[in-house]
Amino acid sequence: MSPSTDNGVVDTPPLPPQGVSTRVLGGIAEDATLSAPGVFLILLAFILPIGQMLLLSLENTTGGLTVEHFTRFLGDGYYLGIVWRTLRLSLLITVIAAVIGFPLAYVMAHVGPRLRLWLIILVILPLMTSVVVRTFGWMVLLGRGGLIPFTLWKLGFVNRNFTLMQTESAIVIGMVQVLLPFMTLSVLGVVMKVDRRLEEAARTMGASFLATLRTVVLPLAMPGIVAGSLLVFTLSVSSFITPSLLGGVRLPVVAGSIYEAATKTLEWNFAAAQSVILLIGVFLVLLPYLKLTGRRHG
Repeated sequence: MSPSTDNGVVDTPPLPPQGVSTRVLGGIAEDATLSAPGVFLILLAFILPIGQMLLLSLENTTGGLTVEHFTRFLGDGYYLGIVWRTLRLSLLITVIAAVIGFPLAYVMAHVGPRLRLWLIILVILPLMTSVVVRTFGWMVLLGRGGLIPFTLWKLGFVNRNFTLMQTESAIVIGMVQVLLPFMTLSVLGVVMKVDRRLEEAARTMGASFLATLRTVVLPLAMPGIVAGSLLVFTLSVSSFITPSLLGGVRLPVVAGSIYEAATKTLEWNFAAAQSVILLIGVFLVLLPYLKLTGRRHG
């Protein structure tokens, strides 16, 4: 109800000053202008291709809508086996990258600035080389007669014809080497912000080095580990080149199956359906993290 005075005249709510409303509208227009190129780029480079892929996955041969491509993929044990292998290897790669990346990031955070700079350069140096070149390097090292099988043969662990190529171990080794920088740098940014006095206090109270690492540093570094794990997992589950070259045709992954359907059997609709399933799987993994970070930041 509108407020009224004693003589029955209804008071109108006070209007904001003309200068304030002009500044608010001007701020909104400025934000819209600044964000317009980014929004346009996202629409053009991400939303439009995703929408086109979704439509393609729902089209049948006559141009109508169907879900037969999804039911074909989800009802075939061969493709479900590919999904299981992709998820299992991606999870294993993520765990190994975290086990290696956390200690490496901790050491990098505690050394001097000059040595830390060189360590960062060494960590990101592989990123400056093509993934194809690095994978071919692993093919030389892991193939029959390569350095690693030859060393294992000399130590008496394997026979002379042993090779690691076209095995899941080769995929894991190659992918960990490719994705380790993403995990290490994600953890390093968080460990660098951990207050050194907390570690000193724990050591003063009698905690050992490992106990301090487990009870003080590790919980505080968990946001970086979670962020790095999500990054490594999403990149691993959608990776194509390294698993295809090191695993071969005997060990296909989801990205390789999409490539086969799109380029060899020319089943574009089926390839689009696989891509949509892979995209939904990645979103399902990211959703809990986005909810947790959203609550933390209000």
